[in-house]
Amino acid sequence: MSRPSAPPPRAPLPRRRPPPSACRAAVPGAPVRGRSSTVTEYPMPTSPSSLPSHEPAPGGPRPAGRLRRAATALWRGLRPARPPRRPCERELDLCRQERDRWQRYADSYERDLTRVRLERAQLLAWLAALHPASAVLTRGADGIHQLGIEAGGRQLSWPLHPADLAQFAHIPYAPHAAGPHGHGGGDQAAHLRRHTRLLAMEGMLFATAPDDR
Repeated sequence: MSRPSAPPPRAPLPRRRPPPSACRAAVPGAPVRGRSSTVTEYPMPTSPSSLPSHEPAPGGPRPAGRLRRAATALWRGLRPARPPRRPCERELDLCRQERDRWQRYADSYERDLTRVRLERAQLLAWLAALHPASAVLTRGADGIHQLGIEAGGRQLSWPLHPADLAQFAHIPYAPHAAGPHGHGGGDQAAHLRRHTRLLAMEGMLFATAPDDR
């Protein structure tokens, strides 16, 4: 009895190509045609080569490293020193205000000194008018005018300012010139104090009391 022969091999089925619409890139979330159900397709993750790189682009600024920071510090240290700055306008205004303030003080002192000098000249002119017999004007070798008055048996003298000579027009000039002023000032002051006390005591002794009238 003969054995049955094996069935002939089946030819492979032809492979079906996908439609052109399936080969195109699908939009995320859009349905794909040709299928019974709606399938949502999402884009595949990109390859590592397409990821964004954090390295600077060619020609762009690079982050400052240790070497750059060291070079910057060295350059700052080697730069020439800047010239000193001029004082600002505010400091100049303060200096001007201080100068004006001291100028006002100086003007005030000058006015006070002029007033005192005029009062002194008026008192001396009045004193010379009370002693017309001994009051004389002299001009010293240094060109300073002096008023001389005899009091208590001694000749006293006071220097006069040129601007005050008009107040002594009633006093005659002495025939001889006087010596330079400035000698014996302390003795003259002590003599004036003693002479003033004597005159005060004399007035008190010869004053008449109201009950004795």
